Amino acid sequence: MQPNRRLFLAAALAAGASAAVPALAQVVGTDYAPVNPPQPTDNPGKIEVVEFFAYACVHCGNLYPLLSAWAAKQPADVVVRKIPVTFGRAAGVPPAKLFYALQVTGDLARLDGEAFKAIHQDRVMLFTDEDVLKWAAAKGVNPQKFAEAYNSFGVVNQVRRGDQMAQAYRVEGTPTLYIDGRYQVLGRTHQEVLANADKLIARVRAEKSGKK
Repeated sequence: MQPNRRLFLAAALAAGASAAVPALAQVVGTDYAPVNPPQPTDNPGKIEVVEFFAYACVHCGNLYPLLSAWAAKQPADVVVRKIPVTFGRAAGVPPAKLFYALQVTGDLARLDGEAFKAIHQDRVMLFTDEDVLKWAAAKGVNPQKFAEAYNSFGVVNQVRRGDQMAQAYRVEGTPTLYIDGRYQVLGRTHQEVLANADKLIARVRAEKSGKK
């Protein structure tokens, strides 16, 4: 997938950084962009962070370990969701189905990062059903269980819904982060994006608290 040429969107792990940062003033168009119209979240009781990504995106692969570590340190009121997108490309469908099928089989935590490695380091092109099924089996996933999940209506529907979400959010490239369906995270560096994401989380937390 091609990254957004206008905005380099990523997140990075800042050692010792606190998840609870003051909601300092931020500049629209530099630190964040409003989502118009705002999008619904799966759990209104949580602060939802959504990453739109693609296994074929090298920037997403570089972001993966950083975002994973960052997400693991978020407090209980924050939930991080990953949404694979295809941008309407047939070659994007098998890797998107791979993500959801691994969720079903319980192998995602073990093989999520391995899928990036397969494409970008091992040059295993996971862009056909045959290649995906072969790779999953080689990684120790139960072939029958995986094939059933991979070809299921539920997985196919999730891929379709992910693309619909990307269209609703007006996603132009990957990786792109959004906070609570209302703010797109921007920044020139990994550190800026992480700081801006934390500030936006703090902002949403304050807004939610004020409504109680």
